[in-house]
Amino acid sequence: MDGLLVDSEPHWREVEIEVFRTVGLEMTEEMCKWTTGMPTDAVVRYWHERHPWNNRSLDEVNEEIIQKAFERIGLYAGPMPGVPAILDLFRERGVPMAVASASPMHLIEKVLDRLNIRSYFTLWHSATLEKRNKPWPDVYLGTARQLGVEPEWCLAFEDSGNGLKSASAAGMITVAVPADYEYDDPKFDLAAYKIPSLKTFDASALDNLEVQVSTAGSN
Repeated sequence: MDGLLVDSEPHWREVEIEVFRTVGLEMTEEMCKWTTGMPTDAVVRYWHERHPWNNRSLDEVNEEIIQKAFERIGLYAGPMPGVPAILDLFRERGVPMAVASASPMHLIEKVLDRLNIRSYFTLWHSATLEKRNKPWPDVYLGTARQLGVEPEWCLAFEDSGNGLKSASAAGMITVAVPADYEYDDPKFDLAAYKIPSLKTFDASALDNLEVQVSTAGSN
């Protein structure tokens, strides 16, 4: 969701810089990018291990980041390029869609309402409701289970390395949509397909993909 459907990553980075400053850690935009795609609690642990602080608990820092991000995304975030055209494409084809996000459920619903795209989705599921967050496959397996489909028949779009690991580990067909600054990062070689933007995934791309999946399934 974050960085794929909604242009929220700049807001996450602004909030991280602001909140980590309260524990004496001066973050930069580049430092924030190192942990893109990680669950917020994992981001907090990552930086605490490298720059320990003792004036605030990790849980307190984590909750403040989530709350401030919730507020800013709800007020200011817009859609990523290609949304909702790609959602229209899948809906026209009768393909059920779901959101499988590392973000908490209240933030998922805030984004869906902010972008006015809730009606496109059969369901939305948060990894915070599973035993393990991304890069583990739990959220994708749980989403497929709720949809009533086998994971290998699911197509997962991911913009982050951790998310890509999660979807791949679940056995799904993966499409990586990396940000410009990390498009050539080898971590995205794990994807079955890689595209620079959702705008480039059109009806022709879907037709080609369906042929390949059908061929693979018959072998």
